[in-house]
Amino acid sequence: MRFLTPALLCAAIFASPAAAQLSSPEQVMVETVEDGFETDVALLEEITLINSGSHNHAGVRAVADVLAPEFAALGFDVEWIDQSAQGRAGHLFARHEGVPGTTKMLLIGHLDTVFEPGSPFTGFVREGDRAVGPGVVDDKGGIVVILAALRAMQAAGTLEGANIVVALTGDEEDAGEPLDAARRDLVEAGRWADVALGYEGLSVLDGKDAGVIARRSSGSWTLTTRAGSGHSSGIFSDHAGYGAIYEMARILDAFRRELPEENLTYNVGFMAGGTPAELGEDGLSATTSGKTNIIPSHAIARGDLRALTGEQNERVAEKMRAIVAQHLPGTEATIAIEFRYPPMAPSAGNAALLARLNAINADLGREAMQPYPPSRRGAADISFVAPYTVGLAGMGPAGSGSHAEGESIDLRSIVRQAQRSAILISRLAREPSPQ
Repeated sequence: MRFLTPALLCAAIFASPAAAQLSSPEQVMVETVEDGFETDVALLEEITLINSGSHNHAGVRAVADVLAPEFAALGFDVEWIDQSAQGRAGHLFARHEGVPGTTKMLLIGHLDTVFEPGSPFTGFVREGDRAVGPGVVDDKGGIVVILAALRAMQAAGTLEGANIVVALTGDEEDAGEPLDAARRDLVEAGRWADVALGYEGLSVLDGKDAGVIARRSSGSWTLTTRAGSGHSSGIFSDHAGYGAIYEMARILDAFRRELPEENLTYNVGFMAGGTPAELGEDGLSATTSGKTNIIPSHAIARGDLRALTGEQNERVAEKMRAIVAQHLPGTEATIAIEFRYPPMAPSAGNAALLARLNAINADLGREAMQPYPPSRRGAADISFVAPYTVGLAGMGPAGSGSHAEGESIDLRSIVRQAQRSAILISRLAREPSPQ
């Protein structure tokens, strides 16, 4: 870890400055974001109208082609990182070299959406300060917030000295394989950075903007049970046993009763049982057949596992394996657990960074942002860099209905999030790197 102790971290670049009002450059940033609102909405519409489902490689690249000149115009060196070997389009990285020895910042967003070309949810419909469209808030609105903040910094003269890498992945919604290769460039940027800011959607708690200092992991598990088949009249006997479905039911019910703890969830996504039951090649379906008078030979279930820390992940996984090992007579069971997106665990450094953001909120005359419950946030790319840097997630715009038809954005939230970001990045850019 680069930051040796929370105390040193809070005493270094994340100690709140004494000033309690906006500087002249900061006022320029506020006004520039406001003045650029309609331009930002127009850019949002342009990239939303380009389908960029994770598996639509041409569409993901087309969104990157629109955005690359925007970053280049701000003085960034732009790079397209091909990911065809990982079965995905690629990533767009933009790098800005500032004053040596000052805070290095990583801004994270993603080009792709969950809506593939065959989705019926298309278009961009604006009604006043609300707009509806695929990926409009997750995460095309987040990309617009990044650009609006950087333009404001350029107008105020604070961008020139800032050390920034913008990482826009092309497969956040469905990462390529192998995962280590798909996230290698992002992790390298995280090792370089002092601060990471994630530009997925703003969290709102009881109608008020909230800060995200932690996000849970995202993993999956596959549970398979097997048993000898036979006539149903022998079920529960010593010679026939209980069958694969009862073994499956025992395990899942034990998960329900024995695993619950704070910040942990473990959904069962789908299951099938019969003689036989087989998992589909895509891992997202299963087929089965059987009769009421036949003891089922196989059952299969898949689900997810979400935890707040790596320790919680490992500990719960061991409990799951122990439950699986307690077989009913005449049955066998195995479980395979895969950890994909790691957690962004809460830390003193993350909390201190939110305190810095709240100092800006005070200077802007806005309410302080309370920490958002991590159990309400899913996994995200910022989690891959969480072990190496301090960070805040939820820096994108507010909206609703992500991953569903009717996904919408509060367009005015682009303004307040870009203003917050521009000031935060500018203040940090003046301070020494703690490395």
